[in-house]
Amino acid sequence: MSATAEEWAERLLFAATMAALVVGAWLALALVGASPYAGYLDHQVAIDSTALPYGARLAIFVTGWLVMSVAMMLPSSLPLVTVFRTITRRRERPGRDLGLLIAGYLVMWAGFGLVAFLGDTVIHEAVERAGRLASYESYILAATLLVAGLFQFSPLKYSCLRECRSPVGFLASHWHGGDRRWAAFALGVRHGVFCVGCCWALMLLMFAVGGVNLGWMLLLGAVMFAEKAVSWGGWITKPAGVLFALWGVGLALGLPFVPGVL
Repeated sequence: MSATAEEWAERLLFAATMAALVVGAWLALALVGASPYAGYLDHQVAIDSTALPYGARLAIFVTGWLVMSVAMMLPSSLPLVTVFRTITRRRERPGRDLGLLIAGYLVMWAGFGLVAFLGDTVIHEAVERAGRLASYESYILAATLLVAGLFQFSPLKYSCLRECRSPVGFLASHWHGGDRRWAAFALGVRHGVFCVGCCWALMLLMFAVGGVNLGWMLLLGAVMFAEKAVSWGGWITKPAGVLFALWGVGLALGLPFVPGVL
């Protein structure tokens, strides 16, 4: 049965809304990256700066991380969002439920950014106490690359990836009854848990490159989108892991032909 004009209008509105969210996030990051405030989205600047209280720097960083998550991670979750929208579009206030789904998903990525920032603060303080921050920076970067590469081969990676690659099965397994608002939000949280579980090591590389690096955002975002949302995406998981792991080893060994990320 062909779609009616109303259905086409709904589809167009949905596509336009998702595109506006993602494109708006990329534009916002590009503008911030070109502004004097770009440094506050760099974990090292945000940690070491004394221009603002630590709480304010933390809030700015997590907000920037949230926008980065919309730009990089939301596109890879569009299959689930689309299936959810298709199922719920005839219900009362479907836009609210869709918004709660996305909000629950982004809460998990904001939480990951918060935990990663706090952990990075502890690491930097420990290294600074040793008085050898400059000499250890390359090893921290190398370790991050190595962890990201090795995680591409882990059972946890593939377990979470299977959940992310099957939106219909995910809805059948994790969308429970009860209050519709809470159910939609909880579904987004559950999806966010598996998405973080699948991609956390790659997203840590954004700490390694520092701040708003659009080139690295595009590269990592493309890898994670392909892994989760494209039929052949599973073929790039292990090659990407080999690349990052070898890069990290080469950097740790100080090989002259291995570039630093920063």
